[in-house]
Amino acid sequence: MSKFFRKIFIILVLLSLVPGYFLLKWAFQPKKQLKVLILDKTVPTYDRINHRSFNWILTHEKYVKGDNKRYDYTKDYYGFFPLKPERKKEYKIKRIRLSQILAMADSFDMAYYTDTYGVFFNDWYKGISRTRKSRKIYGGLNNNDYFFLKEMNDRRKLIICEFNTLIYPTDPLERTKVENLLGIKWTEWIGKYFATLDSAKNPDLPVWILAKYRQQYQKPWDFKKGGIILVNQNDWVIVLEEERDLDFDIPYIYTGEYGREKYGLPYKVPYPYWFEIIESGKNKVVSTFKLHVNERGDSILLANAIPDEFPAVVESTNGHPHYYFAGNFASNPVQMRTAYFKRYDDLSRLIGMPFLNTKRYFYWHYYQPLMTSILDQYYATLGEK
Repeated sequence: MSKFFRKIFIILVLLSLVPGYFLLKWAFQPKKQLKVLILDKTVPTYDRINHRSFNWILTHEKYVKGDNKRYDYTKDYYGFFPLKPERKKEYKIKRIRLSQILAMADSFDMAYYTDTYGVFFNDWYKGISRTRKSRKIYGGLNNNDYFFLKEMNDRRKLIICEFNTLIYPTDPLERTKVENLLGIKWTEWIGKYFATLDSAKNPDLPVWILAKYRQQYQKPWDFKKGGIILVNQNDWVIVLEEERDLDFDIPYIYTGEYGREKYGLPYKVPYPYWFEIIESGKNKVVSTFKLHVNERGDSILLANAIPDEFPAVVESTNGHPHYYFAGNFASNPVQMRTAYFKRYDDLSRLIGMPFLNTKRYFYWHYYQPLMTSILDQYYATLGEK
């Protein structure tokens, strides 16, 4: 074997040993028992995309259930469960039962409501018209979901809720009760960034929103560039387009000194998902959304009483630990198999924007360090009790 091929062989051997080394490092780190109730009602596919990335963190950090077994993202949650085979369109629902709430609140250490929107006919059955909102199969935060949060709050246990806990199809009464519990207020506006608003090129544009826009303004949807769509509770649609209304088409999340020091977050990060416009009340604002509107865009926001800056993450200050994420943070297609390699998160953060799409960049640079810090800091307090 020549020297050249010998060197190549040695390099390949070393490269093959590196993953094994980090796998062993993960395997030998101690388990941390943390009993987490995960609620995800929006599971129209087997991917469990709205809570899988949170399970990645639980697995990577070696958090385990009460029986010391790892969390399984396909089983260990409450909400909607699609059953196989897919063609039969059968499902089951695991609900929070009123008779079990007190015992559950005693048993669980924390609750994370990752998605309560639910599953609708348009999501579940193929070929149905998407020009309007369809009938709900299951979804929305209900009275039992609220009572469980209240019991957890009374016991000073960690609560995390995020985007669409408060919005349609949650009943206004339940929304108000959760708002009062968490000390926040939804302004009844939501929004999302789209890399292109061209309906011919972007199949992810909600068709019912395009239909509402045409009906509302009596003109065609003729947007071609990127931008932000804002929709209120009454389905009133506002479009902010790149260059015409925006200096930067994508919203950014900015984090001040408090959030950077406590949670290891970056100063700013682009945010590509749905978001809610909320008021923080007496809570501590950890991070803030910013819409980079120009003069024309600012006048549109002003005319609709919409701020260009609003809370992205709020943290309680009343001794009852809770957080509200005003964005669809947990929705990310992270691969579970990578969770078993120690320092994989650090490696991912070293990779810059040219190699990561915006969704993955947000996950590794913002959501993963934020959630890991929250869990670690809360877990430390459990040992003090």
